[in-house]
Amino acid sequence: MKGIAAGLGVVVLTPLLLSGTAMVMASSSEAATTASFSGCLTGLDTAEVTKEVTKILDGASGEDIHIQGLDLPAEQIPNAQTIVATGLSLDVPTKGQIVAIATAMQESRLRNLNYGDRDSLGLFQQRPSQGWGTAQQIRDPVYASEQFYKHLLKVDGWQQMKVTQAAQAVQRSGYPDAYAQWEDLATALQKAIATTFPNADKDEPVKDKDKESASGTGACKPDKDGTSFGRIPEGSVPKGYKIPKDADPRARAAIEWAMRQLGTLYQWGGSCTDSHGPDPMKRCDCSSLMQQAYAHADVKLTRTTYTQVNEGKAVSAKNLKPGDLIFSRGTAARPEHVGMYMGKGLVIEAPRTSKPTRIAPIKDWDILTARRVL
Repeated sequence: MKGIAAGLGVVVLTPLLLSGTAMVMASSSEAATTASFSGCLTGLDTAEVTKEVTKILDGASGEDIHIQGLDLPAEQIPNAQTIVATGLSLDVPTKGQIVAIATAMQESRLRNLNYGDRDSLGLFQQRPSQGWGTAQQIRDPVYASEQFYKHLLKVDGWQQMKVTQAAQAVQRSGYPDAYAQWEDLATALQKAIATTFPNADKDEPVKDKDKESASGTGACKPDKDGTSFGRIPEGSVPKGYKIPKDADPRARAAIEWAMRQLGTLYQWGGSCTDSHGPDPMKRCDCSSLMQQAYAHADVKLTRTTYTQVNEGKAVSAKNLKPGDLIFSRGTAARPEHVGMYMGKGLVIEAPRTSKPTRIAPIKDWDILTARRVL
């Protein structure tokens, strides 16, 4: 959603981590210890939590951040952000995201641990021996979150359950009531983090002016559809492709930068500011790939697909030029996906969760509208 590298650092067992509730093992003894924590986190000030969360996400060190229940906010909040972003990318309802955060709080205190009870690892203390994936996969916060959600969504009636019941249905803990103590904190964290993502509310009605500004391209298709390159392995450049010589220099710069992100994993809500690095939230989604590619060509684009569809001017899919943005999924007024035309019937895109940035033939696209931003 780019090898899996998120969170593969080694946890240093300092005296702080070895004392009291800071020692997180996600074992039976840990659950018994934390089960008595109940009652300390009720009545949280969500507005205050939002303010503190925003400081961390804006780069604060965490030394002056105070959120009840979080001892290591600089480490814990980014992990909560990954859980929320992954939930949003999978269209998991808000309650499911709250269940996931509460579960990770109980199991690991929202830390990507490389140890645990028996072979338990990661945010949710998932076990390779129980079929959750390899140790390396489980240590990837995005993968671990995806697996938790996939199991949760298979639980019949989970949305009608209490948070602790839904968490227990997935985790099967020896202390099934322990998750309840984190519900208020998880709720506050989810709300605070979700507000930082562009268009997290996908059901927002489209305004009339938006409908007017996003003119469709009609049913015309480009002359070249990319089939001449044959099958294109994900994350690679098709043999024989070169950026057309007549491409606008700024489009050339944007395409070249985007191509350097090939193979990096998609992350919904990711900033695309370090797609090859270990932080999942610095990977690319479809619109941040477009934004950052053009930023490196000194062209400023807005952040989301919903707003990029109003950038520049509408062009026909029959007359695309390298660097044009093309949109699909949803409607012409409110598309859900964007890619960049590269010429010769090819598109570069960050497709969806669990997939890498790739080049695809334009024949695979159901083009709703296209925009020229140069």
